Amino acid sequence: MPFLLTLVAAAALVLPACAPASAQQFDRPAGWLVRFDDDRAVEEDLETFVSMPPGWHVTSGPAAIYWHPEQVASGRYRVEMEVYLFDPGARREAFGIFVGGRDLESADQAYAYFLIRDGGEFIVKRRAGADAPTLEPWTAHRAVRSYADRGDEASVRNLLAVDVDEKRVRFLVNGEEVWNGPRGDLPLDGTYGFRINHGLNLHVARIEATGRGS
Repeated sequence: MPFLLTLVAAAALVLPACAPASAQQFDRPAGWLVRFDDDRAVEEDLETFVSMPPGWHVTSGPAAIYWHPEQVASGRYRVEMEVYLFDPGARREAFGIFVGGRDLESADQAYAYFLIRDGGEFIVKRRAGADAPTLEPWTAHRAVRSYADRGDEASVRNLLAVDVDEKRVRFLVNGEEVWNGPRGDLPLDGTYGFRINHGLNLHVARIEATGRGS
């Protein structure tokens, strides 16, 4: 049975730029679940996952998905994730959105995911049990902002979006489409959340779905 982590919560107001220094003042978010890719991972491997309004702060351990069971989107919808990357050092680990989650606590887990990484690249994959086939390999795109693009700020902001209609799915970064494909190529109806690979320091300011009608 893969390791599944149920977390407890609190809330307080802090700006994303303050997140690294302030994370210890906050508690785990209520009702959220975490599943590590590695079945051998344990709770202590996750360094920080706390409610820090606006959003959540994560200092990741092993690669994992994070979600709340009430986060469900189907039909025509758009999911957006506003995320701030703090200094990744030499690591180019990935982070982003997953959608279409089903059976996330079982060996038959399934979801689609759209990730970016420092250096200005994105990837599109899906999860089918133990398999993770790639639909679009790591691809450079000017829309993806790297840590080096932050200017005088402590972090760099990216806005990711998954836009789904009856026939196609589009993936966008900072308002610019980077990939699109047939709806039938990916699992798209189900739970949504975020995915973070190992050793990253991030603030997820928001992740939310909006319907687009039938």
